[in-house]
Amino acid sequence: MSTVSNLLQFLNSSPTPFHAVQSIKRQLIGSGFLELRESQLWETEQGGKYYVTRGETSIVAWIQGESLPEHGAHIVGAHTDSPNLRLKPHPNITRSGYRQLGVEVYGGVLLGTWTDRDLSLAGRVFVESENGLKTYPLLCKRPLVRIPQLAIHLNREVNDKGLQLNKQKHLPPILTKSQNWETEDALKFWLAEELDLEASKIRSWDLSLYDTQPAQCWGPDLEFIASARLDNLFCCFTGLQALCHSNSPKPWTQVLVCYDHEEIGSQTTEGAHSSFLEFVIRRLAEQTGSPQAYERAVANSILVSADMAHAVHPNYAEQHDPNHFPQMNEGPVIKRNSQGRYATSARTEAWFEQICYQCNVPVQKFVMRTDLACGSTIGPITAARLGIETVDVGASMLAMHSIRETCGSLDADYLIKAFQAIYQEHLPILN
Repeated sequence: MSTVSNLLQFLNSSPTPFHAVQSIKRQLIGSGFLELRESQLWETEQGGKYYVTRGETSIVAWIQGESLPEHGAHIVGAHTDSPNLRLKPHPNITRSGYRQLGVEVYGGVLLGTWTDRDLSLAGRVFVESENGLKTYPLLCKRPLVRIPQLAIHLNREVNDKGLQLNKQKHLPPILTKSQNWETEDALKFWLAEELDLEASKIRSWDLSLYDTQPAQCWGPDLEFIASARLDNLFCCFTGLQALCHSNSPKPWTQVLVCYDHEEIGSQTTEGAHSSFLEFVIRRLAEQTGSPQAYERAVANSILVSADMAHAVHPNYAEQHDPNHFPQMNEGPVIKRNSQGRYATSARTEAWFEQICYQCNVPVQKFVMRTDLACGSTIGPITAARLGIETVDVGASMLAMHSIRETCGSLDADYLIKAFQAIYQEHLPILN
């Protein structure tokens, strides 16, 4: 339960990608990792522990091996973002006597789950200072807004036809009826008060709604976890634990990368399609002075793309392929797709399965029904950009992209054990 307790704390302290990276950094620093900056000249050494961030929402951490060109890297990759509702630049709305906040949909949100919840605001605020823009974190822990559903008396067909939400009309949450929020700068003045700043110095913000209900275990034996953002903070956390508890340096370099913006396609400077991981590997490889160092390093490396997987739903079992019913609390899931939506090949599947067998971790398999479209991960994007052999894996969960998702409490230790083996074991997949 110590693992689960730490996971719950990580989830509760990470309502946005910015906060998630701050949480990751705190544990890395406590484990002896040193911060590097992309704008600086790097001088790293064998056995050193380092991390670098980009945009404050993506992070790469590593334990440096002997020679990256010769031995490559064992990489676990995840993503820090989750589907949510984000504030617009000019969010103040006044309708029918209520003050509301205009929001945009970020990613594939299961919209109905955001209604009738105690919501608040979190993110970061950019403020003018003498030395340029400064970032101030915001985490309002008290309930601040709600998105009430329409009463059934005014929508008699909702249970038969389902909840229909227009993203522009029906999602702005109710904030207040106070006249103090009628002005265009009302949110700016509220932020200034919350953060003890001058309102005139606030230049921009990156703020999201989040559910104030904390993550917790449930079930008669506490075998399940209910929380927001399990997809994909669960894999960020398990990869982080595996790296921080890695026993000793190895000939290969041990890497954890947590990208932002996976839920919207990764086509950003902080996403998996960016140069972030490529530049880290290139800089470390070229320090050796070895010919064709980067290309050799990539060819000798392996990536485990870690993202959550679909557990079979007992009320909707027909939505799953009948031969592939992943279960919660029964170990990592290897994900395959013949259209390349997952990066797993037969060879990388065999490699990961062998790793799990060696460390006594059960393994499951998942493919989508042939007549249903498949989601994707950072795996295919990173594999294509770097040319690195990749396997897509994850932990089984229900209600993916809901504001309140569910996964198995045992699977955290299973994934940590598997990722530790990835970092520790030499099991080449090349002939």
